[in-house]
Amino acid sequence: MVQLSDLVRYLDDLLEVERFTDYCPNGLQVEGGATINRLVCGVTASQALIEAAIETGADALLVHHGYFWKGEAAPIVGIKKRRIARLLENGISLLAYHLPLDAHPVYGNNVQLAKVLGLKVAGSFGPPGNPAIGLYGSLSEPLSGEALAAQITDRLGRAPLHVGEALAPVSKLAWCTGGAQGLIEEAVRLGVDAYLTGEVSEQTVHLARENGIHFYAAGHHATERYGARALGEHVAEHFGIEQQFIDIDNPA
Repeated sequence: MVQLSDLVRYLDDLLEVERFTDYCPNGLQVEGGATINRLVCGVTASQALIEAAIETGADALLVHHGYFWKGEAAPIVGIKKRRIARLLENGISLLAYHLPLDAHPVYGNNVQLAKVLGLKVAGSFGPPGNPAIGLYGSLSEPLSGEALAAQITDRLGRAPLHVGEALAPVSKLAWCTGGAQGLIEEAVRLGVDAYLTGEVSEQTVHLARENGIHFYAAGHHATERYGARALGEHVAEHFGIEQQFIDIDNPA
């Protein structure tokens, strides 16, 4: 068992949330009971994940995508009301970490994706104003563009959108999970052969083609399954509590 206040303090310190200017509040978003015996982790605090957490008897939910995003309507009505009501009715706390979880050098989405795909990390990159969240490095051995696409499909269970010549080689690449297609020009400046992220925008295809690099959109959800899971496993070991990662399928 761990006190909620102790868990929040530990995670806020571990992920260094004060260093980030984010699109949402990081840390405790909905307060449930004072103590936690069982933690459920997942990518997004959807209704389906909440119901699964209730079913398992969780005291807290730890996610990458929580609530209260900049620009969203403030009233707690409709979907937001139903989600928060179920948390409060069952005394479940919601903890959410967005950019801090992307960036963490051990438990972060980007470093965990590198482990899944067998990528060697050389450094980090990103736009000014926040700690760098993207990573760059190399494959363990060069692959053709289509061979890397096949490897991504095999490791993530989802075929990526691939822009680039099928047989053109990939050795050096940069990656940033989720909706980071806007970092493609930062990646180009690193001199890589490919850039991998979760989502794609119309202009991203043109930028990849005109800069002569491969681009892979491997799915927002598919690329961000791994940070919350790794963090949850660490928390469970550190505090001696039960933990379960629940993956709610999402093809996007």
